[in-house]
Amino acid sequence: MAEKYVDWNTMEHFVTDVFVGCGVPAEDAKICTDVLLEADRRGIDSHGINRFKPIYIDRIKAGIQKPVTEFEVVKETPTTAVIDGHDGMGQVIAYKAMDMAITKAKKYGMGMSAVRNSTHYGIAGYYATMATKADCVGFTGTNARPSIAPTFGIENMLGTNPMTFGLPTDEAFPFVIDCATSISQRGKIEKWERLHKETPPGLVITCDGKTMTDSAAILDALIKGNAAFAPLGGIGEEFAGYKGYSYAVVIEILSAALQAGNFMKMLSGIGAKGEKVPYHLGHFFVAIDTNAFEGADVFKKTAGDILRQLRHSKTVPGEERIYTAGEKEHLHDMETKDKGVLVNEAVQKELLSLQKEYGLSQYDFGFS
Repeated sequence: MAEKYVDWNTMEHFVTDVFVGCGVPAEDAKICTDVLLEADRRGIDSHGINRFKPIYIDRIKAGIQKPVTEFEVVKETPTTAVIDGHDGMGQVIAYKAMDMAITKAKKYGMGMSAVRNSTHYGIAGYYATMATKADCVGFTGTNARPSIAPTFGIENMLGTNPMTFGLPTDEAFPFVIDCATSISQRGKIEKWERLHKETPPGLVITCDGKTMTDSAAILDALIKGNAAFAPLGGIGEEFAGYKGYSYAVVIEILSAALQAGNFMKMLSGIGAKGEKVPYHLGHFFVAIDTNAFEGADVFKKTAGDILRQLRHSKTVPGEERIYTAGEKEHLHDMETKDKGVLVNEAVQKELLSLQKEYGLSQYDFGFS
């Protein structure tokens, strides 16, 4: 089977039906589906349909993630909230937590929520974009199972911990920077492993300080603690790896300290006897209403002017143009809106398996 596009409507309804089949309430299932497919719309296939079965469906089946989300506000002030997600669906928890932050920001100028006991919430940029749609600056981060070694270290201590900002502009798309604080992330390795491709050298460091390229072996070594991602900037200090390391620490602290949540090795997902256990992840969400300053129109015009001037600055010889964050994702969305989701052979097999398991024969993917 070669790669094949599946139209958005078919994929959206199928994914939602499978989530419902796993016990996720219908409205929550729609949120989970929207977050998942938004990654594919933006061209972030490491967090899209590739992760549907292994990260969400399989974890629900394994009992380490609850399909029904109990969203508990354990402490609240006019501008802040602490939330316990009770290991429910990370997308649902994050959606509601950012919505709370935005609501507070629209009333008081700024709002923030901190979450404990959550699960994988998909692309962080989704929640930052929720804020930009409300004329707010959005900031979010999450910790994750240990993957990054500190500078001059070889032990995986920190998660890939994305640091994500969304800024509204007067253009057709906001400025959204959504990237891990590691030089790469687990989702990319998972994709390369499925496609039987090697990981580029320099991304992963082993216990003896050497680089590792076998994608399947890397995934196994990361789980066993025998390898780690280099922080953003790379191994050592030569290319400022200490900056990525320090930013990862900032996200780790904000994802745990405000809400008295778990951190670093506590997030391994492995119990004392080697059994799978819930990850108990932490997130945070910040919204700042631009209308509380000089107004949304002023902010968006200034932001747009800055981005346009950057894109029209001089390019390196041989390069046609300069991009700003969020632009390539917007262009990918426009390019694929009439095509659908590009599904590789490995994921095709997973979809067919789920189709059979949940009795969803009404869907025709165009492959068998």
